[in-house]
Amino acid sequence: MNSFKIWLKSFRPQPMIVAPSELWWSPVGAGLGLLVSYLMSLFFIGESNPWFIAPMGASAILLFAAPASPLAQPWSIIGGNTIAALIAVICQLTLGPTGLTASIAVAITIGLMMRLRCLHPPGGAVALTAVLGGPAITKLGFNFVFAPVLLNSTILLIMALLFNKAIRRNYPHHTTVKPTILVQDPTPITHEDVLAALYQNKEYLDIDEGDIESILNAAEVISKNRHQKAN
Repeated sequence: MNSFKIWLKSFRPQPMIVAPSELWWSPVGAGLGLLVSYLMSLFFIGESNPWFIAPMGASAILLFAAPASPLAQPWSIIGGNTIAALIAVICQLTLGPTGLTASIAVAITIGLMMRLRCLHPPGGAVALTAVLGGPAITKLGFNFVFAPVLLNSTILLIMALLFNKAIRRNYPHHTTVKPTILVQDPTPITHEDVLAALYQNKEYLDIDEGDIESILNAAEVISKNRHQKAN
């Protein structure tokens, strides 16, 4: 019964541990990024449809609302979306615009993105769009890879770089690991300490505080075991 209650509690929404200002900056940045991407695509291509595709909305959420996520880094959006488009177009031209083809395209895309370190969830939507987007998308053939996908992704990335820099976000995200300070009697890290550190960080991190706490505990055990073996 206790296990069932714990399972039910897991459906509760996770808290958004983020500075209040981020609740304003994220939607503003995403809106501006998508608007500029649309206008620039319209300028370069001369048409609005199908040059502005839906998966860019998902990319915008990552780049402007969760810029610290590994899934939102420059290589992730450019590499992930472009690879997805290329694989999906090849699959569509080879196997036809079917649900089976779309499934195969997404599966291959995920495998390649993971191997090439450019995992980007909106890439799955890009692959589906390339296969099942209809005649307007199908007739583009390999042009779909360059415009709209690569064009939209590049413009959106440029906007993310400029916007995140303007509001002093750490993007592209990089973490500077501080030297470890060894103490004789370390104070145990509590759940409240983890939460306080996350709030102090200000930027939204795409990881649950419970997972961070579990990783810290596991690292502590590994460290103790290493020291015991060394002694």
